[in-house]
Amino acid sequence: MVRVKSGIQTKRRHKKVLKMAKGYWMTRHKQFRKAKEAVLHAGEYAFVGRKQKKREFRKLWIIRLNAAVRNLGLTYSQFIQKLTAKKIGLDRKILAKLAVDHPKVFEKVVEKVK
Repeated sequence: MVRVKSGIQTKRRHKKVLKMAKGYWMTRHKQFRKAKEAVLHAGEYAFVGRKQKKREFRKLWIIRLNAAVRNLGLTYSQFIQKLTAKKIGLDRKILAKLAVDHPKVFEKVVEKVK
């Protein structure tokens, strides 16, 4: 049997991990073992963060909508209930953007709902 040396693959794998760990603190960007651990943890945090980002933005849109709708004499829950009853298919993201950037258009939407 022929002897197979895996130095090239090992070097490639190490370089890949160390490149991902660039900018990490102390030995976490120099030593492969520490860098690998740090990169794995960072990946987990990034995965969780992507899920949390969606929650945070939805909360922000709801807060903005509630503030904008209260100025026009409704609460957020009443507004959403009336939207669904009238079958208006605007989502919270679009409504919040309208409330912040185009208040006149948002007022027309609220008047149509009332």
